[in-house]
Amino acid sequence: MADAIVARQQGDDFQARWFWLYAANLLREASNVQRVSFETGPKAFDDVVVEYAAANAPLDHHGLPYLRDHMQCKWHVRPGQFGHEDLTDPKFSNAQSVSLLQRVLDAQRQYAPDGHGARFHLVTNWDPLDPLRGLILNQTNALDLGRLFEGGSRSKFGKIRALWMEHLQVDENELKRATRTLCLNVRVRSAEDIRAHLNDLFEAVGLCRIPTSESAFIYDELIRKLHGQGRKVFDRKSFRELVSDEKLLGSDTSASRTVIGVRSFMHPINPIEARTARNLDLVPMFSGRYLQANVDWNSTIYPALQRFLLAEARETDDLRVVLDAHVSLAYAVGSILDVKSGKNVEIEQRSIGRRFWSESDMDLSPSWPSLTFREESLCSGKDVAVALGITHDVERNVRDHLAAHMPDVGKLLIVRPETGASQGAVRSGSHAAHLAESVAGQVRALGRVPMVHMFIAAPNGLTFFLGRHHRTIGASTVYEWDFEGLRDGGYSPGVTIR
Repeated sequence: MADAIVARQQGDDFQARWFWLYAANLLREASNVQRVSFETGPKAFDDVVVEYAAANAPLDHHGLPYLRDHMQCKWHVRPGQFGHEDLTDPKFSNAQSVSLLQRVLDAQRQYAPDGHGARFHLVTNWDPLDPLRGLILNQTNALDLGRLFEGGSRSKFGKIRALWMEHLQVDENELKRATRTLCLNVRVRSAEDIRAHLNDLFEAVGLCRIPTSESAFIYDELIRKLHGQGRKVFDRKSFRELVSDEKLLGSDTSASRTVIGVRSFMHPINPIEARTARNLDLVPMFSGRYLQANVDWNSTIYPALQRFLLAEARETDDLRVVLDAHVSLAYAVGSILDVKSGKNVEIEQRSIGRRFWSESDMDLSPSWPSLTFREESLCSGKDVAVALGITHDVERNVRDHLAAHMPDVGKLLIVRPETGASQGAVRSGSHAAHLAESVAGQVRALGRVPMVHMFIAAPNGLTFFLGRHHRTIGASTVYEWDFEGLRDGGYSPGVTIR
């Protein structure tokens, strides 16, 4: 019984923190969040409900606006997995007779009869099994309908369609409308991860942070109090009154800082709207991690990025930038806000400890890793390839790509930390800026070349600082790794900076 009580308590806290992730945005004047509630709405998707303003509603993975997010938060104390068959089993969602998939269909018919305008999320720390795993688009948590509806009835995905259609008693078109609204957020690792994000969000909107040294988290307790009072729905006015009455309003000094964002994929916990005053949403230009067929890195993506950043930079000399974006976009942002721009730029970096990096945030320590450089001549070609392996070693993958697709690259510069590639190799913004400057100087020492091909495995913060030195590096193309393995499992060119 004690274990069951603990599990229930942790599940309630998980739901409460998901509520605060969205509700805190009600304190932002520029936020498109209009109303946030808990335990209201359609069954099985009533844990947290977010309603958006129609005038600036967010866009779904097909580029269409949606006005509501309905979420079921399914927390598990121990690791586990689930597959596509579990979505048809009522026991999976602790129900008696109605499955989660049936709840999706009912909710879609009520709130999104045309298959768009609302989304229904399963938020869980369990991992999906193949082939369900291969259907989840990491950027948006939506299902890849192109893959789900490809192949005949005997194919891998055809069998899933057949099972789901029989279970729901619908035809293929009805199934497509329902599954278009389903999102599976399976990248949440722990309630403590959410707490860390909440503290940064609270600081940004003027709410009190709770030190990590304190085991209690008063925001969890407050949700239980509100539940007992029957207060479950909050708009801007009622939410501000709530946090004021509970004495949760802290200093709003940091809320006045200009925080902007660039998004090309969705963050699993904290949407970019929760951390920025304004943002550039490039997600509709991508299908998963890949460009849409009519989109080009250099003629479509880069001009939109440049227009957005220059417009923001004209308004202030001090910027905080949040990037939920591809590596080449981190480099491109740095190139636009380069060292000659005269702007003081901090970059959000998700790592243990400091959240926003700047070039002068900490004094450099001689104990921090420096970089090693190894140059190799491959042929008589003029171009240079740089294998920058900070968080993990990329040398082998780069060599394979060059051999298969770029045999005319003349030199390869291999860069890695002296202590070996690792997630903790970069300690601060000042460290990242120092390392970026050393890479740029080493590339410059090779002489001017037609093109520098950059293969980067590094924190976005370091990649941003490297982009700020693009004038030193010269013409450069940054390559994207096929993380999802849905194409060729290798590299493809991203943004080119000239």
